[in-house]
Amino acid sequence: MIKIEDVQDKVLQLRNENVIIDSDVATLYGVETREINQAVKNNPEKFPDGYIFQLSKTEKDEVIKIFDNLKKLKYNPVPPYAFTERGLYMLATILKGEQAVQTTLCIIETFVKIRELARTVAALPQTEDKTVQKSLMQKGGELISDILGNDLNPSESETELELNFAMLKLKHRVVRKK
Repeated sequence: MIKIEDVQDKVLQLRNENVIIDSDVATLYGVETREINQAVKNNPEKFPDGYIFQLSKTEKDEVIKIFDNLKKLKYNPVPPYAFTERGLYMLATILKGEQAVQTTLCIIETFVKIRELARTVAALPQTEDKTVQKSLMQKGGELISDILGNDLNPSESETELELNFAMLKLKHRVVRKK
């Protein structure tokens, strides 16, 4: 069964978008990369601009250098495709099966949490109310804890979030008891 952590480890930031590379999408869905790319090729109307893009040679070289799990792409002559959140949702309408459903749910949850965390962090410097800031810090800490959570199942987990905004330093600790 697919876990949210499996999806989170595969999300990359390219061209100011959170994306997952086609080979990682295939791994998540339990199919071959060629099946993913064939689904896209057979349904071009479902993947307009903003849903999927092919990496440039420079982008390919960069992700191979940075991400160990993508080393296998080094010898592939064809640059990989990157699926944006919208592209992954559309792919979910094409791929069928129990693993596809579970994977889609995890992908959706991952992107929702990343987006919610970004909104929470962006709201922090826009408020001067200490109560609201504390609430936002707590929410941010909880989201980070959810995103970075693991299978250790400790009796208690602790996440500390510290943000520095020029002259303002905010620090918040979240202790979650199981």
